[in-house]
Amino acid sequence: MYHYKECGLQNVWLTNGYDICEIDGEEAISISDVDELHEVIGRAVAAKSNLNASEIRFLRKELGLSQKRMADLLGSTEQTVSLWERRGRMPKGYDRLIRLLYLEKIDGNVKVQEIINRLIELDFHQSEKLILSDTRLGWRLAA
Repeated sequence: MYHYKECGLQNVWLTNGYDICEIDGEEAISISDVDELHEVIGRAVAAKSNLNASEIRFLRKELGLSQKRMADLLGSTEQTVSLWERRGRMPKGYDRLIRLLYLEKIDGNVKVQEIINRLIELDFHQSEKLILSDTRLGWRLAA
């Protein structure tokens, strides 16, 4: 079996799907369909109840997010995400949201992330005034 530490997780072992070859006198590992392998690893990680530090980092990287961007998505700070990735303790709601975002991405449904992105934009472009109009159809936000 091959201990697949390159993914950043210490508990991943491959029984097959890899070749050991020699390149310039160095041993090298070739893994078939790494994207599919990472998706299976990600699904297994996302199915857990509590993420540890390396699993948080793995899912963030699989989502293609920097620590800053993940912090923006979660309404947190880059330093806080860094702390989670070092210590592995994060509030349950953030843990669930990270797992939800990952599963949404691999299942091809982007609605949750689109909604979160809209909420982030609203955070930066908040208006202090709510301007409303009474119309024939009832009260509405004024254009």
